[in-house]
Amino acid sequence: MLKTFETNRLILRERTLEDIESCIEMDRDPEVVKYIPEIANLVVGSSTNEEEHRKFVKERIITEYPKGMGYWTIEKKGENKDFIGWIMLIPINMVGPEIEVGWRLRRKYWGKGYATEAANEILRYAFDILKIKELVADIHHLNKGSRRVAEKIGLINKDMLKNNTNNHIRYSICKD
Repeated sequence: MLKTFETNRLILRERTLEDIESCIEMDRDPEVVKYIPEIANLVVGSSTNEEEHRKFVKERIITEYPKGMGYWTIEKKGENKDFIGWIMLIPINMVGPEIEVGWRLRRKYWGKGYATEAANEILRYAFDILKIKELVADIHHLNKGSRRVAEKIGLINKDMLKNNTNNHIRYSICKD
């Protein structure tokens, strides 16, 4: 069970199977998945495959990650607890050794500081409680919004990944 966090405007709680429809709906927005080819191929265009998309999201929810890691649903505080998106802290490519921080938000919540607010909370947790020494984020070079969030939370652009067919930049942050 993942720890639940509250920030000024958000609740970050463990993502569960009850969140699957919200996640799938969010991914159906072509702008949301524009720089995530493995998801975009499942939800937009001629290769749309609802069953494979649902299987992918479910697998990410039910996977057992190392202690204290996984996916959190980001909800807006208040009576309706609107689904904003999710944030993750998992071994990169599901195997590590690097630990990745990442986020995906519904488009109507872009540009409001929610990703930054959620990511700052997860970074504090990763460094102070889990004692992780370094976090990474691999972000498509054209994804200006996510790159801006990474920089706001202190991640440093480490340059394009090697053998990189998807044009991702490696960002990282180390705890001294």
